[in-house]
Amino acid sequence: MRCAAAVLPLLLLIPADRGFAQPSISGINWTVKSRFRLFKNESDFNAVARFHRPGGVLAEETALAIASNGIGWVAQHGIVAAPRLCLDAAKPCRRIYAGDDEGVAESYLSPSSHRVEVEPNGTAPAGALCTWRLVTEGGASTAVVKRDRPCGKHVVDVPYGKTTQVQLFVATHPEDSQPTVTADIKVRDILIAGLGDSTASGEGNPDVAIGLDAAGFCFLRFGVPEHWRPSRAGYNGNHSCTVPSEEDALAWSRIGARWMDHQCHRSLYSYQIRVALELAIENPQIAVTYLPLACSGAAIDRGMLNRQDVRERCAPGQSAPCPTEVPGQIERLRHILDLAHQRDRDRKLDLVLLTVGANDIDFSGLVANVMIDRASILQRLPVIRDRVISNVDQARRRATELPGRFAALRRQLKPLVGNRLERVVYVSYGHPALHDNGQPCRTTRLGFDVHPAFTIDGSLLRTTSDFVINEFFPRLKALATCERGGGCASPDEDRMTFVDGHQAEFRHHGFCAQADDDPPFDRACFTDGRSFQTDLRRAPERPLTCAHSPSAFRPYAPRKRWIRTANDSYFTAMTYPYIRHLQPEHIHDALWGVASAVYGGALHPTAQGYAAMADAALPAARRLLGLPQVQTSAVPGSSP
Repeated sequence: MRCAAAVLPLLLLIPADRGFAQPSISGINWTVKSRFRLFKNESDFNAVARFHRPGGVLAEETALAIASNGIGWVAQHGIVAAPRLCLDAAKPCRRIYAGDDEGVAESYLSPSSHRVEVEPNGTAPAGALCTWRLVTEGGASTAVVKRDRPCGKHVVDVPYGKTTQVQLFVATHPEDSQPTVTADIKVRDILIAGLGDSTASGEGNPDVAIGLDAAGFCFLRFGVPEHWRPSRAGYNGNHSCTVPSEEDALAWSRIGARWMDHQCHRSLYSYQIRVALELAIENPQIAVTYLPLACSGAAIDRGMLNRQDVRERCAPGQSAPCPTEVPGQIERLRHILDLAHQRDRDRKLDLVLLTVGANDIDFSGLVANVMIDRASILQRLPVIRDRVISNVDQARRRATELPGRFAALRRQLKPLVGNRLERVVYVSYGHPALHDNGQPCRTTRLGFDVHPAFTIDGSLLRTTSDFVINEFFPRLKALATCERGGGCASPDEDRMTFVDGHQAEFRHHGFCAQADDDPPFDRACFTDGRSFQTDLRRAPERPLTCAHSPSAFRPYAPRKRWIRTANDSYFTAMTYPYIRHLQPEHIHDALWGVASAVYGGALHPTAQGYAAMADAALPAARRLLGLPQVQTSAVPGSSP
């Protein structure tokens, strides 16, 4: 007590405001709003960004899939096609921010400003009011944007490409006094292009999957009785195999799956878009302007450097004219960059994401060779044998042309990236047919009985798998990195950044991978050759043998396999493709039975597979852009 009595007079000498933290503001925090600029609506960006988590894009995609009950986050939030995306680089894009229903029309390539949210770092005194002032670079322009407001978050527009000083005056500071705190803001707007083939475009994962009907739809067969499969939901025309009317064909075409770009099967689930989107989510003080140019079916010569055929001629509900070709991707990119330079001479391409080469060796022919039962089709339809099927020896011969094709591609890409080809991130493919830590899938019809002539030949698959692992994948790496046999005239100048770390993950997740927690529909309805009714009396009313309705299939539900089977392709996209040399006569044609189960993404990654590819590519993208690395549980995968 004596000690306490001695200390008390000393405490009384300390001023009342000493020893207690007083409210104070030490700086200004700021973030760019709606910073993935492909999305028109800030709400769409926020809907994805709120699922950001330490596990990387794969963890985010899994969480998004669960939240959407397996229909996919794009469909759940209505983010589809041009109305909600800035897809035409030559036209202004009206961007909608939270609390602003009218939006702001701006150039997609070179906006006049970026919208930024600012807030004090710290706590203002109780009842204090804040005034915000903007001073543009060089002091040429000053504007009071918010006067005498509560000291919370506020939104300001800062000029594109210039440094803006944001000044904060707290409480009773007069406008001509020194600001309480300041921050210099210059938004870095990163320009990224995505180029390549179907694996780059997101094939297999339409933004809105096909709707399925419980009733059957008839397909003719080659010289044997027809088969019935689930119909498109909403189709009220002729379901039987009698020749349909023109009205039936139009009704069928109006209710297909929906893609960001129908002609190229570009999808928001593409690994390339997920890389660009993730960079915007991770870095709150940048903006990302993304150019989606990859196209399903593209090869280097026909697709990258020259025009190529479309995947589908018409989008659902589209009226004529429906083009049969699209411009080459390099030509399109060059045109877009010319437009950008007209507005901003300093605008440059910061990064290119690229996957290409599989179509150059006719990889789809290798798939057809493994998947199509010769006794069922090839003897009856030689055109498929001659124009669709390819074997390993043929692929090996075609691969000898890859060095010359890559050299031509590098020559065209160099001037577009300032002669810095290391800014081209080449992302290799994931092996589609491995499970159990690298074992090839065996002979099976599981996931491939949607057409009576499909079956996986385990022996042919093993031979093809050995070629892919031991020859094709190493050749792609040599071509991209200018290793021995890469065909580079100047390796130091021609070397791309190479990514293949995801291949280790795909060793467990090929098309035959299964798990006890796979979706109930998959486990009950997709069986080894017994998924569909063969009784032609029952099949028209109920083509599935299981008790579930076809509409219970969930294309984006998490599952062990990261590769679409033929059944998945039909149930997800049911594509009626444009094939120049194989155009069927009507919607029940036997060729449509084959094509509709393949050209919507069979043997392509699921959304989870693409997410794993994005996780592998992100470390390289961050490093090349000088952005902070983020530790995740995803497998790293880049080599300069």
